[in-house]
Amino acid sequence: LTMQRRSFLYGSPLLLAAAAACAAPQATPTVPQPDSVTIELADPDAEILWDTWGVPHIFARDEASLFYASGWSQARAHGDLLLRLYGEARGRAAEYWGEEFADGDRWLRLNGVPARARAWLTAQPVQARSWLDAFAAGINAYATAHPDSIAESARRVLPVEATDVLAHMQRVLFFEFIASRNGTEAMTRAWRLGQAVPQPEPAGGSNGWAIAPARSASGHALLLANPHLPWNGPFTWFEMQLVGAGLNVTGAALVGFPLPGIAFNDRLGWTHTVNTIDAMDIFELVPAAGGYQWDGSPRAFDAHEETLWIRRPDGTRFEERMLVRASLHGPIIAERPDGRKLALRVAGLDRSQLITQTWSMLAASNVREFEAALGMMQLPLFSVIYADADGHILHHSGGAVPIRPRGAWRDWTGVVPGDASSWLWTRTHPYRELPRLLDPGSGYVQNANEPPWTTTLPIVLRPDNYPAYMAPPPRMSFRAQQSARMLHEDLSISFEEMIGYKHSTRVALADHFLEDAILAIRADGNGIARRAAGVLERWDRTTNAESAGGILFQAFWRELQAASGGDPFEVSWQPQSPLGTPDGLKNPSLAVIALTTAAAEVEARYGTLDVPWGNVNRLRLHDIDLPGNGGPGSLGVFRVTDFGDGDGGARQALGGDSFVAAVEFGPEVRAMTLLAYGNATQRGSKYRGDQLRLYAGKRLRPAWRTRADIEANLAARERLGVR
Repeated sequence: LTMQRRSFLYGSPLLLAAAAACAAPQATPTVPQPDSVTIELADPDAEILWDTWGVPHIFARDEASLFYASGWSQARAHGDLLLRLYGEARGRAAEYWGEEFADGDRWLRLNGVPARARAWLTAQPVQARSWLDAFAAGINAYATAHPDSIAESARRVLPVEATDVLAHMQRVLFFEFIASRNGTEAMTRAWRLGQAVPQPEPAGGSNGWAIAPARSASGHALLLANPHLPWNGPFTWFEMQLVGAGLNVTGAALVGFPLPGIAFNDRLGWTHTVNTIDAMDIFELVPAAGGYQWDGSPRAFDAHEETLWIRRPDGTRFEERMLVRASLHGPIIAERPDGRKLALRVAGLDRSQLITQTWSMLAASNVREFEAALGMMQLPLFSVIYADADGHILHHSGGAVPIRPRGAWRDWTGVVPGDASSWLWTRTHPYRELPRLLDPGSGYVQNANEPPWTTTLPIVLRPDNYPAYMAPPPRMSFRAQQSARMLHEDLSISFEEMIGYKHSTRVALADHFLEDAILAIRADGNGIARRAAGVLERWDRTTNAESAGGILFQAFWRELQAASGGDPFEVSWQPQSPLGTPDGLKNPSLAVIALTTAAAEVEARYGTLDVPWGNVNRLRLHDIDLPGNGGPGSLGVFRVTDFGDGDGGARQALGGDSFVAAVEFGPEVRAMTLLAYGNATQRGSKYRGDQLRLYAGKRLRPAWRTRADIEANLAARERLGVR
C-alpha cells in the first residue's frame, strides 16, 4: 500500500470549499427484481409483501424482526445509495471512493459526527439498541444473500453497524438541514470579505395541511403530507408499511432511517415541514495569548487530530492529518489573517433518542399519546402538522430552540459575539414553550415553511406571547398565501378536492402585480413589450405543461426584481391583509424595461414568446422524458417542482414534490400516496422512476393497507428467518 502523509489545519479555505457532486461511486450491476425472487421459509419471523409499485409491506412477529426486515427491504431497493450514505456519515467516503469526497469527510469529522454516533449508541436504551442492531443486521444479511446486487465500490462499506445508522441520522438532521456545509461556507465567505453575513437557507421545503371535521365534507379529519426535497442523495424517501409489534403504519423514511418519519396509522397521522427554526449560531472569537478571549481572560482551545485516508484512482491511499480546534461554543470553522475565528454551535446534539421517540409517535392512538411522544423533544427541527380519527388537528413548531440570553430574531441571524459568557446559550426550550395550536376555530392548520404565526387565519398564535428570537416576525411567502387561500376559501373540503388542491400549479405571485404591469406596458411599452403583454394577458396563470406564458412570466419577474432591488411592490406584506399583500408596483416604468428585456431573451432562446411551460421544463429520469408541470415555490406555486439545467438546453426536475400522502380518518382510513421518482434507486430495478408518469399526470395511487388489497396487487413475497 502506497501512502503519502499530508498535514491539514482545520479552518483553512480548503476545508470550506464547495461540496463535490455526490455521484454514485461506480456503475451498479443489475439487481434481481423483487418479483423474480421468492424466499419461502416454513416459519418466518417476517414476511415482506412487495406490491406492484415496489412498496414493501412488512409483517413481523416482533420488533426485532420488523427492524430486520426494514433493513433488508432498504438494502434491496436502495443498496448502493444506502451504503454510500453510511460511508459518508462515517467520515470515510474519500477512503472508499476518492478525493472528491474529502471535503464532506472533513466537515463531518470536524463536527464530531462519527465520534458522537458512538456516544449516542452507548446512550441508547437496551430496547432501542436491539432495534438498531437488527436494522443493520437486515442490511448485512441482504448484501450477503445477494452479493452481485451491490456494486463492488459500495461493498467497501460493509458490514453496516448500528453506529452508522446513528451517524447518518445525525448528519442529515443536524449537518444537512440545520447547519449544512454549503450554508455555513457561504456565511464564512461573507465574513472573511467583511460583507453582511447571510442567514443560510433551509434544505428543502414542504406543504402540510390538517383539516378538522367541521371543514371536511365527509365530517372526517383530513391530512395532506407534501415534503419538497431534492430527488437524490440523503433526501431520498422510501415508502413502506410496517405491521406487527402493535404497529400498523404506512409512511416514508429517508433512506437509511429505520422508521418512517412521515406516517399514518389507523387512528392518526402527521407530516413535517421545515420550520423557521434558528438552531445554530456562529460566534466570532477574539484572539488572546494563543487562544481566544473569554470574559476578559485568555482561554486555550481544545484540540485533537483526525486522520483521513484518501483513495487514489489506482486504489492506493494516502494519509491526511487534520487538526480540529474548538472553543466553548463549538468547532472552529473559519479564520481571518487578523486571528479572529468563527465557532459553530448547533443545538440539540445531545438528543440521541430519536428512534425511541419515532416509535412512540408511530404507536400513538390519540393526540394525548402523540404529544407525549413529541414532548421527548428528540427531533432537532421541523413543524408537525397532525390529524386524527377523533377529529383533532395540531400544529407544533418544534425542534431545539436555544434559550437565548437576549435579543430578537435578527440579532442571531448573523455572526454573534463570542468573547463573553453573556452571549453563550446552554439550554433549549421545552415542548410547551414552543408555538403550538390545537383545534383552532378556523378548522384547519397549514404550513408552507413560513413562520408559525400564520398557521391558520385569522391569526391566533401571537408572536408577543413568545421570546422575540423564537421565530421571524409574521410573513407569508406567495406559496404560503396560496396554501392558506385554498383552505380559507373552501368551507367544505372533500378528500378529492384536497387532492386537486395539492396539484394546483397556479402562479399566485401574478395576482399581486400583473394587471398593473400590463397597464403600464400598454401605455408606454414598445412593440416587443406590447406583444409580450398580450401573451401574459392571455396566459392562464399556471405552470401546467401546456400553459403558454409561464416561461415569459418567470423571466419577467427575474428582470423586475433585479431592476427594483428585489422589491417592486407599492404595498409591502401586511399581517392585517395576509393574502392580499404585497400589492401593486411602486415604479411601473421598471416593468416596461423588465418585460422588454425578458421578452427579447425568451424570443431569442425559444423562437416564440408563448413557449409552453412543459417544452422547456422536463420530467427526465433514466429513460423517461415527459413535459413538466409545477414550478418554484417562489412564484407562489403550491405544487413545487424545482427545475435545473439539464442536457440539450432543456431544464429538468431536480427536486420538489417527492413523497405525497392524502389521508382521510374515517371508520376505515382512506389514503392515496405517491413517490415522484419511484421507490427504488438500485440500477436495474423496474421501480426506478415508475411513478413519474403518475406525477406528470397529477395523479396519486391507492395506499394498500389491508392484507387482501396487498395480496391482490402483489409483485413478490419474501419470508425471512431472523433468528
